[in-house]
Amino acid sequence: MDALELVKVRELEVAVRIWHPEAPRTVIAWHGLARHGGDFADFARELGPEWRVLAPDTPGRGLSSWSLYPAHDYLYAHYMSVAVALLDHFGLERVPWVGTSMGGLIGMLLAAEPESAARIERLVLNDVGPELAPEGLADLAKYFGAPHRFSRFSDLEAELRRHYTGFGIEGDDAWRRLALGSARRLPDGSWTYHYDPRIGEQFVHDTPRDTWADWAAIRCPLMVVRGRHSPLLKAESVTRMAEAQPGLVSHEVPGCGHAPMLDRRDQVAPIAAFLAVSPAASASPRGEAAGAPWWQRLLARLGR
Repeated sequence: MDALELVKVRELEVAVRIWHPEAPRTVIAWHGLARHGGDFADFARELGPEWRVLAPDTPGRGLSSWSLYPAHDYLYAHYMSVAVALLDHFGLERVPWVGTSMGGLIGMLLAAEPESAARIERLVLNDVGPELAPEGLADLAKYFGAPHRFSRFSDLEAELRRHYTGFGIEGDDAWRRLALGSARRLPDGSWTYHYDPRIGEQFVHDTPRDTWADWAAIRCPLMVVRGRHSPLLKAESVTRMAEAQPGLVSHEVPGCGHAPMLDRRDQVAPIAAFLAVSPAASASPRGEAAGAPWWQRLLARLGR
């Protein structure tokens, strides 16, 4: 990252990782349930220097404070309040939002709520939507609801490789960087993950809501990225999402489950095109090759 800003939101300190701090345009990039904003380092590089990327660490993760009241603070309603406070802090009246898993749901709820809808200029959901496979959710709740302790750093890295295989990460260096950003040493010298083990309590305390009604209420441009082998967001759900929001742009990432890491050009280029071009411009003019993906046609017309 190029900068780090620590923002006080009530009693919590929220760390916001920043890339290209002087860039003319800004995008919010929000991570998944047990991750942190550092996951967007490669995304920021691929997106390019014209974009300032603000990637918060949700309370309980990364460099942000752990809550003294998990049953109150590790909930979507509180995460939404934190997000609005950060938008206010950075003076962002209206901004694009890219969210992976939990981060996408936070953006979706903000875009659906009348009080905050105008703040989300356009929304990219990375392997998440208004309908999630119950078995996938159960696996997440089970895994992150239990403590994880490793005698050696290498054991932690091996477990990351097993559990996060759906990220589609390639190469030992990338896995090592993920492990370095995910580890926390315990007082007895053993290792665990960076996050507060009580973040999983949101599966117990959070209030269910009609997320399909939320989805239908959104009025900003929408894009969904899905890992082809995702156990959480099914292809049929994406079809239903498009029926409810006919303007939805979708992109499927081969070789990934939950959730694509957004760390290479073929994953980021469609998002870059969606962020950069107005919805009307995504229509293919007559005579243009119909076989190429829409985002490749847009990039060609932009000279990228």
